[in-house]
Amino acid sequence: MVQSAPNSRASRNFWSPAFRLTAFAFAATSIWSLLIEFYGWWSMRSFTLFVALPALAALFGLALADRTCGTQRLQRAIVVGALAGLIAALAYDVFRLPFVYADALGIQQVVPALKLFKVFPRFGAMILGQPVEQAHYALLTQLVGWAYHFSNGLTFGIMYVAMIGDATKRHWVWAVVFAVGLELGMLFTPYPAFFHIPLTAKFVVVTLSAHMIFGVVMGLATLRIWKLLIS
Repeated sequence: MVQSAPNSRASRNFWSPAFRLTAFAFAATSIWSLLIEFYGWWSMRSFTLFVALPALAALFGLALADRTCGTQRLQRAIVVGALAGLIAALAYDVFRLPFVYADALGIQQVVPALKLFKVFPRFGAMILGQPVEQAHYALLTQLVGWAYHFSNGLTFGIMYVAMIGDATKRHWVWAVVFAVGLELGMLFTPYPAFFHIPLTAKFVVVTLSAHMIFGVVMGLATLRIWKLLIS
């Protein structure tokens, strides 16, 4: 458990609702870069380059400012959220692996075969300004797409922590509500139609289950890391 050392320069309260809302907004630009494209307001590439990346840099700057002349509470909360979100994203993908490789593993009689990772290279193509549908995606396109996927997990964690505040005063189940709410919201956007994803009962059940796993892991990880770094 880490205790904050007295610091005469720590005069600015970056843990106020206004700064937490700012951190939430900066982090939300990651997922908004995709939504912007769906609704035809701007290209994902332009929004990522001119809004999302500068916003994430500003989020880092806000954390640095809190570390330099604040109480360091916001900075540590951002670290907590980022770590918890990243861990949850890994758990989310591990849960989906059997469905993605059901045919290759010969277990399609046990779990349905679903192309749950097909969107990732498409994310990369959109960010790089390439055609969304390609016969074969280059390695760089794949890497950029996966990086964007994990940036969403990381920023969802930051958004969650900015929203709930002190993790020890909120039940971790709120992370499940947050994660499932995000997925339900995405299902009502043009997301499925844009990527030609059939909204079958199997797909909805599996993707909602995956987001429940994401929420459970994010909630528990947030609570654990919060106690280690902040409480």
